[in-house]
Amino acid sequence: MTIPVFPPTYTKLDLIVHHLRTEGYSVLAPTDLLAFGQCELAELEALKTSWNELPPDHFLKDGGHYRRRRHSSFVVDGTAMAQVPHRAHYQPLAYNALHGGMHRLFEPISAEDIKQPVWSRLLLAISKICSQVKTAQPWYVEAHQFRIDTTDGIGRPTPEGAHRDGVDFVAILLVDRVNIKGGESRLFEMAGVNGKRFTLLESWTLIILDDQRVIHETTPIQPAAEGGGHRDTLVLTYRSGGFLEER
Repeated sequence: MTIPVFPPTYTKLDLIVHHLRTEGYSVLAPTDLLAFGQCELAELEALKTSWNELPPDHFLKDGGHYRRRRHSSFVVDGTAMAQVPHRAHYQPLAYNALHGGMHRLFEPISAEDIKQPVWSRLLLAISKICSQVKTAQPWYVEAHQFRIDTTDGIGRPTPEGAHRDGVDFVAILLVDRVNIKGGESRLFEMAGVNGKRFTLLESWTLIILDDQRVIHETTPIQPAAEGGGHRDTLVLTYRSGGFLEER
């Protein structure tokens, strides 16, 4: 069966903030991401190998074996970024009907990755946009490395379905997609009937979402040929006032 593919409409660099304010999301082309993050393509490509070393996600409640991940947390304040002591990832059921209410302690992101200058440049560049859309303040950032593969014949990037993350902003960076079909990004207005659908095909394409205005999901992936395949992403969530914790 042929799965239709709709490419994203890219946002111009000088319109990122405007588009976030008016539409609730922006999509940056890979070439613009380099300028946005003040980085070189080779710096980004050097990060890719660490996705080959992600440990399995043992918290999947649907019984699947299609997800690998790492997780670390940071505070970004102006031009300063600091990693915080390793902590569990938590979401209440209101935001994640499948895995909400769990304290999921994943392996941390490699120190080798975090010490790369491109890492801090990306986090700082996105935080600057967050502050321009809302107001300048410390941002509590959770970073998730994901690999979704077709080990089970199908992989689910968002097994919880269309959702919010309970933060202010979500940034989804496509690192790679290999030998797969599917993986369509779908965005829905929180307070409206409009929706968008498109498929990220090029490595280093970036989506930034206003999590308080937009619900998002990514459709399942399937192998495009024998041998299976995978989809790698870096997901960064930005929250004001502190990390999302159990209350």
